[in-house]
Amino acid sequence: MLRPMNICTGNLQLMITTSPSILRIAFASFIGTAIEFYDFYIYGLAVAMVIGPVFFPNSDPAVQALNAFLTFGIAFLARPIGALVFGHFGDRIGRKTTLAISLLIMGTSTTLIGCLPGYALIGWAAPALLCLLRFGQGIGLGGEWGGAALLAAEHAPKGQRGFFGMFPQLGPPVGFLLAVSSFLLLSQYLNDAQFRDWGWRIPFLASAILVALGLYIRLKLTETPVFSKAIQSRGAAHFPVAEVFRSHKTPLLLGALIMVVCYALFYISTVFSLNYGTSTLGIPRLQFLTMLCVAVLFMAAATPLFALAGDRYGRRPVIILAGSAALLSGFLLEPMLTSGSTLTITAFLSMELFLMGATFAPMGALLPELFPTHVRYTGAGAAYNLGGIIGASLAPYIAQQLVLHGGLSWVGGYISVAALISITAALFIRETRYQELS
Repeated sequence: MLRPMNICTGNLQLMITTSPSILRIAFASFIGTAIEFYDFYIYGLAVAMVIGPVFFPNSDPAVQALNAFLTFGIAFLARPIGALVFGHFGDRIGRKTTLAISLLIMGTSTTLIGCLPGYALIGWAAPALLCLLRFGQGIGLGGEWGGAALLAAEHAPKGQRGFFGMFPQLGPPVGFLLAVSSFLLLSQYLNDAQFRDWGWRIPFLASAILVALGLYIRLKLTETPVFSKAIQSRGAAHFPVAEVFRSHKTPLLLGALIMVVCYALFYISTVFSLNYGTSTLGIPRLQFLTMLCVAVLFMAAATPLFALAGDRYGRRPVIILAGSAALLSGFLLEPMLTSGSTLTITAFLSMELFLMGATFAPMGALLPELFPTHVRYTGAGAAYNLGGIIGASLAPYIAQQLVLHGGLSWVGGYISVAALISITAALFIRETRYQELS
């Protein structure tokens, strides 16, 4: 038990002695992903609660849910496109400017969703515009994570890449906590009719304030020394996307497959479980949101622990161990989610999100380490977001179909299969913790 404590103490001591500029960069990589994932998650929560009735009212509740889940998946199809577009410019002109633009696109799309009239006012144009803005969210987020991870990893001191790569990984749980808290607050003060009529729009409109804060922080950053050195020594890649697909197909594919379990764990535990818990199990929305707030704290707690473990023991062992636990957890979904006990359901959600944090934590270092500097933004971002197509884009939709045609245990099987895919991919990658980024 003493060795992990020594690991944590040593890393914290090194972090304290690190220059303030690097700490600011770590904070900037965290705050940007927190804001962008807040934007992304409020849509996921709205899908589970209100998007169907507002934008697809002329159908029964089951069809409304399926249509809403389909709009949820559109952003995941857009994310790889965003990763390639922003990766191209991030590898050619630098990380700083590209990150600012991705944040602006994400924030604009989110704010406009909050202003969008429903089907009752403009008919079919409402869901059409919703899909377009959801696509914009995906484009923005597709460019965010890769740049934020590189910002942290390419500034990290030697031997601490996993630790500093943790900061963008902390953005998703904090963003999710902000998203859930905003809907939780609204649920306390608004009735169902008020929430459906206008209350759900408030978290989307509030995004404009958060994006302004994020842009202020991002525009004060400097370019990463690794990228600056690479530009001076060999110049920028002419067409990074083509080079990634030509010369780095294997790490791209393996990186994407490793990400599958992270996405499946998260979106089954949040978007699908929220919809199933409130509509099928009859758990009040306020109560289930509170349960998710508790559960996401376990994801946040797992992130630094397993990031440090990745520095100490390597990325592959951590991913394989956490992925194996995720595989077994799929068998617990049905008995725990249908237990009728609030405590048991909360324990299941907490377990799944803890495992999500455990599998997700090493990715902030691992994916950048798989690619050379001149195509790193493109490669890491594309791998991260291509994994989302398999693990998350249709996860709530597939889960809903599995429940309708096979039962809840099949949803647990979905998690186990996703974990098996990621474990297999991890077995084929090389260990990267000693990989030099420059």
